[in-house]
Amino acid sequence: MTPTITHIHTLPYRLPLHEPLAWGKASVLNDAHHVLVRVTLSDGAEGWAEAPPRPTIYGETVESICAIVEQELAPRLLGEALDATSLPALTARMAQIANNQTARGALDMALHDALATSQGIGLAAHLGAVQEKLRVSYILGIGEEDAVLAEAARVVGQGVRVLKVKVGREWEADVARILRLRETLGPAVDLYADANECFTPENGQRRLAALAELGLLYCEEPLSVESVQARANLRRTDALPVIADDSTFSLRDLRRELALDTFHILNIKTARTGYTESGAMLALALAAGKGVMIGSQASTGLGTVRAALFAAKAGIDHPSELSFFLKLQTDLLDQPLVLHDGYLHLSDIADARIDPDKLRDATA
Repeated sequence: MTPTITHIHTLPYRLPLHEPLAWGKASVLNDAHHVLVRVTLSDGAEGWAEAPPRPTIYGETVESICAIVEQELAPRLLGEALDATSLPALTARMAQIANNQTARGALDMALHDALATSQGIGLAAHLGAVQEKLRVSYILGIGEEDAVLAEAARVVGQGVRVLKVKVGREWEADVARILRLRETLGPAVDLYADANECFTPENGQRRLAALAELGLLYCEEPLSVESVQARANLRRTDALPVIADDSTFSLRDLRRELALDTFHILNIKTARTGYTESGAMLALALAAGKGVMIGSQASTGLGTVRAALFAAKAGIDHPSELSFFLKLQTDLLDQPLVLHDGYLHLSDIADARIDPDKLRDATA
């Protein structure tokens, strides 16, 4: 008998960081104040996912995520049957609610998790994960140079081999910081940049060429999303491979960006598009010959695992942002996430679960 969705709950929690993460023109994250979404089925199966509020990106807060799930999304799903054939229709029903990306994304992932549990298979198998080793990148925020270098040294010591360096607020300081990172870390650590839309059409090509000269792999979102034609023009220069992130919040956005050919590599963030829409985006990007990586919205351990299981799908061949957990002083998982010389191993993380005692401490 097909199980039905009986309960949908939200649970805010807070985890402290080792140091703040700053990016873009004005964004800063001082701790991980996120929301767990739990789905329960009539056969007792449960599914869990993490929703990270980002007011400066999506306009979502902890309070808005809880409210939209409880007041709008849950009523559309409760009592409905959940199986492989009904899941697309349930996802479409959630899509009736505009925006609220991480709320909808988390609920979609929780539904997939619950369905896999109900069917007696692991979530990795349910998603079609095939890669055992997942190459990982770490997001290095904007800050005082010595503090940033110390953070970089710490995480490299913990197994990171690719750093995504936030740039764009002060270009000369950015270049100086990259040079010191190169000097300090050596050739064993790869670097790429995230400009968070801080470059301009006038300086974009010059700055990408400078980053290429410094040996960086690529640059994420160098220009503002609104500068659509300028972004297409910049992509055609091939000064440095461009990653699409803020310009591809959704499948609808991706279709536009592919039509205009504005990027080389797609950054899919399961935190904002869940598994269902992310799967459609992956298929479309690969069909268009684009590279793919999986991104993070500063996810804690559970969100990292959820993203990593998707990152293990075929065709995802660029480093994925699966190491934000290194910024956390504590986490919720029942087992630590460990990097092995730049990689997460699928077999290490596939069965990770939330520790009830740790969750109690984080919600007290």
